[in-house]
Amino acid sequence: MFNLMPWKKEKEKNVTEFRREFDSLADRFFGDDFFPMAESVFEKAVYPKTDISEGKKEITVKAEIPGVEAKDIDVSVSGRVLNIKGEKKQEKEEKDKNRYRIERSYGYFNRSVELPAEVDDTDVDASYKKGILKITLKKSKETEFRKIEVKNA
Repeated sequence: MFNLMPWKKEKEKNVTEFRREFDSLADRFFGDDFFPMAESVFEKAVYPKTDISEGKKEITVKAEIPGVEAKDIDVSVSGRVLNIKGEKKQEKEEKDKNRYRIERSYGYFNRSVELPAEVDDTDVDASYKKGILKITLKKSKETEFRKIEVKNA
């Protein structure tokens, strides 16, 4: 019905063009350059990314924690919760003939993950190499994976 009214079509066309132009203006104004510090602020909020894999007898957790020394990482297990925490300290110094610059950054990180099964908290192995923390936790005997055969009745 509205297609038969020429003034209705023209009005919709103008609104569509206006909206496209306004969106373009907003994208240019609020683009990546609008908040130049936003990316660096989020980079400083350290939150280790983790991968969790479950095998028949163990659970392996890998966490990305680059730029940290092993002595600055604390790992603990409480029930089915694994907690990884520590502090990242970084100092960068540049010297030239006419300038001297030092940048320091510090960041605390804490990541708690719920494990997919009960683990034996006395049998945990943790190693740190090239920015990757690898934690291997043995499942407790009660929760080891066991395949159950389904029989026809």
